Amino acid sequence: MKEERQPERILYLAVPVSVYGKFFMLPFVQTVIKRFQIILIIYDPVGEVLLEWKN
Repeated sequence: MKEERQPERILYLAVPVSVYGKFFMLPFVQTVIKRFQIILIIYDPVGEVLLEWKN
């Protein structure tokens, strides 16, 4: 497990903006994100731009 070998590392989940808007805004997904403290990076794959960084 990552936390056993390198506990100082932080895991980020990069998500395309289209997926974030359709899936990650669902209430149950938001609950999971909060419960497990998932840090999201939302990006535009066409423009190759980071749009949002959510802690």
